[in-house]
Amino acid sequence: MAREEERAAYLFMLPWLIGLVVFLIGPIIASVIISLTDWNLVSSPQWVGLANYQEMLFDDRNFWQSIRVTLYYIVLSVPLFMVSGLGLSLLLNMRLKGMNWFRTLLYLPSVLSGVAVAVLWVSLLNPDLGAVNWVLRGIGVANPPRWLSSPQWAVPSVVLMGMWGVGGSAIIYLAGLQNIPPQLYEAATIDGAGAWRKFIHITIPMLTPTLFFVLITSLLGAFQVFDTAFVLGGSRGGTSGALRFYLLNMWTEGFRNGRLGYASALAWVLVLLAAIVIMIMFRTSARWVYYEHEPTKA
Repeated sequence: MAREEERAAYLFMLPWLIGLVVFLIGPIIASVIISLTDWNLVSSPQWVGLANYQEMLFDDRNFWQSIRVTLYYIVLSVPLFMVSGLGLSLLLNMRLKGMNWFRTLLYLPSVLSGVAVAVLWVSLLNPDLGAVNWVLRGIGVANPPRWLSSPQWAVPSVVLMGMWGVGGSAIIYLAGLQNIPPQLYEAATIDGAGAWRKFIHITIPMLTPTLFFVLITSLLGAFQVFDTAFVLGGSRGGTSGALRFYLLNMWTEGFRNGRLGYASALAWVLVLLAAIVIMIMFRTSARWVYYEHEPTKA
C-alpha cells in the first residue's frame, strides 16, 4: 500500500516535474551553454569559450555604458522611491474619513501597464509641447529641461516617471505600520516622547523588516528596467545611449544584432551582479533589521 501511494504521489507530481525541467532547469542549462557560443539563431552555434565574456569586459563600450546607466538609475531611484513611499504611507495611515478611497486611488497607478504609462509620459515630458515644461514656464523657469532629449536629464526623467507608481510600495509600508503594536506608542506617550522620537525609536526599528523587503524588491526592479527604456529611447537607448539600460542592451544584442550567445553571456553577468548585491544586503541586514521574534536567537 505504501509503494502504491508513493507511485501515485510521483504520478501527480509528474506534470510539475516535467514543467520544471522543460521551462526552468532546461533553459537555465541551455543559456549557460549558449553563452559560450557564437549563435545568431539561424546558423549552427560555434563554440567560442569565454570569448563573449572577454569581449564584454575589454572591448564593448555599450556594456560599460549600460552598467553606468543602470547604476545611476539605482542611486537616484531606490532611495527616492523608498523615502517617498514611506512618507506617503504615514499619511495613508491616518484615520480620516474616506481614507480607503485615497489608498485605492494611490495604488491604482502601480498596476497600470508600464508601456501605457511610458507613452503617457512621453507626451507629458515633450520639451516643446509637454504639460510638465508648460507648468515650469508658467512658474518662471525660462529654459526648462529637455528631459528625454537631453543626456543629462534622460535618467532623471525615468526616475520622475517611476514616482507615478510609488503607491505600490506605500501600501506595503502601510501594512508594516499597521502591524506595529499600539502599546509601544502609548508607553512612549506616557514617557513624554514626541512625534519625532516615536518615529525614530519605534516606527523605524519596527518597520525595518518591511524596509528590507522593499529595498530588495526595489533593487531587483532597478536591475530589470526594460519596457520603459525601450518605449522612451528605442533599441539604441536614446540620445548618446543615455537610456541604454542593461536589459535593453542585452535585448539589442540578442534580437536586434542577432548575437544570442553574447546576449546569454550578458544575462549571466547580470545574474552575478544582482546576486552579489543581494548577498551583501542579506549579510549586512543583521546590523539594522530588527525582528520582534527571532526563534534562532530565542
